Amino acid sequence: MPTELLRFKEIVDRRLDELVPPGRGPSEAARHVLLAPGKRLRAILTMVATEEAGGDPDLSLDAACAIEMVHTASLIIDDLPAMDDAQMRRGRTTPHILFGADVAILAGIGLLNGAFGALADCATLTSEQKVAISSRLATAVGWQGLIGGQALDLASTHGQGALEEIHDGKTGVLFEAAVISGAIAAGREKDLATAYRLFARSVGRAYQAFDDILDRVADESIAGKSTGRDAGKLTAVTAEAEEIDQALAGAARHLQAAKEALPTRPDAPSRLGSLADTILRLFEAKFRHAGMAPAMS
Repeated sequence: MPTELLRFKEIVDRRLDELVPPGRGPSEAARHVLLAPGKRLRAILTMVATEEAGGDPDLSLDAACAIEMVHTASLIIDDLPAMDDAQMRRGRTTPHILFGADVAILAGIGLLNGAFGALADCATLTSEQKVAISSRLATAVGWQGLIGGQALDLASTHGQGALEEIHDGKTGVLFEAAVISGAIAAGREKDLATAYRLFARSVGRAYQAFDDILDRVADESIAGKSTGRDAGKLTAVTAEAEEIDQALAGAARHLQAAKEALPTRPDAPSRLGSLADTILRLFEAKFRHAGMAPAMS
């Protein structure tokens, strides 16, 4: 990851440690996943979007952390025995294995609640900005967001659902919440919302396609999480192509569409566009580690 993005990641990691204080039971389980090594892509997207919109990225730090907390809560819930029954996440044993499913559920609820609490208490945003970001994040979690996406993913084992609808719900909505929140923090939502929304949806579809492929080709030591969990589900590999190379090409096309959706910048390359390229390189490295040699860039 480029140095300037690592700086954002380090800031987010420090703030997350403050927002979820040490404790026992649900708090310990939440921190076990939240503070594990992760890419922090959604949080970084928020801060980069703020900067690209002409604002100080520090303004959106707590919004970025709130989005990361929601994302982590969704991982805890997705990994439960009633869902994907995963054993590893972010290189660590999943919390329902270590602490029990009951404590894991409470940890997920605690992170969701804590995310909105972090927004409510944020000192760098106006009241109007807090309400706008909270509304955006609530929609991302809701019936047409993460909850709806996960329900479609589960139903896809019975042949139901459309791939892009699943990918938008599982991944795209939170990417969208991240970049739109960044625009809100910079006071530029009205003129950037359409472009940022198109960018985020395309990035989300690419990211989820790459992740579907990783589940097929990598073991948990490379992926950092349980793999082989998508058997029988509708994924980028099963829906778009029998050949993984074609699915990779489709994901690369989504990333290109994401970059083309952004406003042109005559003064400098788009930082959001560069972040899309970083996502590509992160997955390329994992694929090569798994023995593939994809030609995507």
